[in-house]
Amino acid sequence: MSVRIGQGLDVHAFDVQTPDDAHAARPLVLGGVVVPGPPLAGHSDADVVLHALVDALLGAAGAGDLGGLVGVDRPETAGADSATFVQAAVAELGGRGLAVGNVDLTVVAQRPRLAAHREAMATRIAGLLGVAEGAVSVKATTTDRLGAIGRGEGIACVAVALLVPADPEVS
Repeated sequence: MSVRIGQGLDVHAFDVQTPDDAHAARPLVLGGVVVPGPPLAGHSDADVVLHALVDALLGAAGAGDLGGLVGVDRPETAGADSATFVQAAVAELGGRGLAVGNVDLTVVAQRPRLAAHREAMATRIAGLLGVAEGAVSVKATTTDRLGAIGRGEGIACVAVALLVPADPEVS
């Protein structure tokens, strides 16, 4: 088996909350890290970074996508920690004889500023994937105020994952 590469993309709008909103107390979570800012709208914790990562991992393995892995709007995933989705994807990779070589993530957001949180995100993601921190790159950029993201309406993430044989002796 050779190396495999996959990409993922996820986008979430910021949650428009009302005082009686069930999600009003939900924090903004990016890359498994709580970041100061308004939460994103979504069925689970809306972690756009981990969602894009899962799609990249599953795509590289030829194993579908996040929706196929955990479903969309299933009651059991309401408010779920997206780290559990990453763990399920890693288990799927293992079952296919694959392991993560490295991942590269680009968060696209006009707000909040993310430079101070990138290292914590990389550390958390490396732990979820079972790889060295150097195998995880987290970058952040803006759209220079262009489009919905540039207007501060939401956040996107693009992920690329390289998978390698879980047993290097097998190729």
